[in-house]
Amino acid sequence: MAKLYFYYSAMNAGKTTTLLQSAHNYRERGMRVAILTPRLDHRAGVGRVASRIGLSADATAFARSDDLLACVRSQVDGEGSLHCVLVDEAQFLTRAQVWQLSEVVDSLRIPVLCYGLRTDFRGELFEGSQHLLALADELSEIKTICHTGKKATMTVRVDDHGYALQDGPQVEIGGNERYVSVTRAEFKRIVRGEGRIEPLQPSLPLD
Repeated sequence: MAKLYFYYSAMNAGKTTTLLQSAHNYRERGMRVAILTPRLDHRAGVGRVASRIGLSADATAFARSDDLLACVRSQVDGEGSLHCVLVDEAQFLTRAQVWQLSEVVDSLRIPVLCYGLRTDFRGELFEGSQHLLALADELSEIKTICHTGKKATMTVRVDDHGYALQDGPQVEIGGNERYVSVTRAEFKRIVRGEGRIEPLQPSLPLD
């Protein structure tokens, strides 16, 4: 039975890597998938998703005004059956688009796998995440680690000096240099101005 899945996490947990691995698993078995990504997230180029470890793939870029049920139907009508729809940066979905994706599952019988952040830099739910948490059949946390060594569940936005920012728009596209994943306790400490966050360390070279 087709289901709507929401895989959520804090920043830098490997959401896009997991999405691309899922797409590969389907394609390896001769199945066709559609990858959708918000047009506003153009870090890898419009219509492309890329992970921090170097994996990438072409995707269909969508705007907030787009009907995703119509988008998927168009792909099925034009190119044939789809076995899975995967959505990157799903926190940027609108309420209407989450409902449309639920219709992809219920009306078209196509599984939909959404990957995104749960909360923003203020600790508040994104619109897309809020409605995915309400409507998804399956919820799964992708875990990552705070610099304290404990599980990170929150994301803090920092300035050039590593101090927490609490003002500004909810959506500001950026990567490791702007956002850091931390525990709830560390989030509170940093937001209170009791410390700062060092940038993520570069990966160690492989022998």
